[in-house]
Amino acid sequence: MRVAVAATGSAALEAGLLAGEEGGNAVDAAIAAAITAMSTEPGVVSIMGGAFVNIWPAGHDPVVIDGNVEMPGRGLPDEAFGRGVRQVSTDYGGGVTMGAGHGSVANSGAVQALALARERYAVLPWRRLVEPAAQACREGYRVGAAAALYLGVVRDPLFGPDDEAYALVTGADGGPLRPGELSTNTDLAGILELLGAHGPALFTTGAVGRALVDDMAANDGLVTAADLAAYSPIVQHPTMRPLGDWTVALNPPPSVGGPMLAAMVGELADRHEFSLTDVINIQRRVLGYRLSVHDRSRDLHADGHALLLAVERYGLAGLPTSASTAHVSAVDDQGTACAITMSSGYGAGMVVPGTGILLNNALGEPELNRLGLHAVPPGTRLASNMAPTTARSATGGALAVGSPGADRITTALMQVLGRSLLHGEELQAAIDAPRLHVRTLDDGSVRVDHEPGADMELAVAQSGLPAHAYPGLHMFFGGVGAAQLADHGLLAAGDSRREAAVGVSP
Repeated sequence: MRVAVAATGSAALEAGLLAGEEGGNAVDAAIAAAITAMSTEPGVVSIMGGAFVNIWPAGHDPVVIDGNVEMPGRGLPDEAFGRGVRQVSTDYGGGVTMGAGHGSVANSGAVQALALARERYAVLPWRRLVEPAAQACREGYRVGAAAALYLGVVRDPLFGPDDEAYALVTGADGGPLRPGELSTNTDLAGILELLGAHGPALFTTGAVGRALVDDMAANDGLVTAADLAAYSPIVQHPTMRPLGDWTVALNPPPSVGGPMLAAMVGELADRHEFSLTDVINIQRRVLGYRLSVHDRSRDLHADGHALLLAVERYGLAGLPTSASTAHVSAVDDQGTACAITMSSGYGAGMVVPGTGILLNNALGEPELNRLGLHAVPPGTRLASNMAPTTARSATGGALAVGSPGADRITTALMQVLGRSLLHGEELQAAIDAPRLHVRTLDDGSVRVDHEPGADMELAVAQSGLPAHAYPGLHMFFGGVGAAQLADHGLLAAGDSRREAAVGVSP
């Protein structure tokens, strides 16, 4: 079967294309690419993070599999919470203070979600989809520019206290890993081989799960055996929105990113054309609502559906005023589309001892925990910006698209979808076009961050908002990757803002 794949690194792309060459469909290709990405992009994403899998099978209804991280701590006494987190201040992104350490680690679900997607929608054996990641970790993979940039800033303060973790993010010369440097992770290679043989149980009731729980118990962490046993990916119906001649399937609540993107896409569709003035107005209203409601929500499911209902009934007048991931997209020549977005936060700065698995710090991400440290009950799915998206046209076209980029995920995808599906631009041109993001600063003021362009500068000036202009295209505005089945066949498109690896299998 022929597949088009958009990934963020050459190893992930090769894994996805090989799955297609061996008879796999778009879901096989996306899973193989995602597992490899989570294994070969240290600091950016981890195999013990969270993931959402958006699948639109040819001839069937779309689904979203929620494998996001959740709050751990089942069975622990009250005094166990609020501990085990160290604050790490870095210069990343203009200055970010994050929580790290054992108490920042959430219960992960990415592997379980991918395994369920394979069971229901893929055709190749699980072992086959894991093998490329194990091979890359054992034989070596090239360090991506995004990982090198991030690790160059946070290596010492974040990973320094853990010798095993520090070794994984250190180059051959003893300094930070450099873009293009060949790196290995032999411990993780061995774990991946076991994962291919034994499946996700390795990470729950198996040896890796037991090692994780023991390490957590010894170091004020919250993840317990009861947490690992209780976790289950959730199959959901996506939020559907028309956009031009396309129907778009979006990540539903309790995700934050999906409902925000649904609100933005719905408003674009009502305007029947794409303009940067509308983009600014829509972003300002929707992101303002997010800040006042969703970022402090104790019931993301209810608040997400309330947002969607308010916009459906009243438009933006119904809204009160007031950060690191990876993504892969795949489409096959039969019309199945699969989009997977993964996140492990900024990283906890440590590994599960002896495994080479870098852990997430989802409980220490300030933008996802505005209620405070350990503030939600165990078992609660955490907030997420992730918004993997699929779409289908009236003429049988199929699209898988997504982006990393924290709260810029939704604004990047809004602009790419608006330009391509509503305005009719070629997919690569839509991804390459300058972007903007309406940003609320720490003092509560609002400004438009934007890339250069005459139309962009005119729209920003007409908005009357303060602005910050970037000198060129910048990874702040995401890194969109898309695969599409169009009238002229399969194609894949990637984003120069962040490393893109795209291709179509023979």
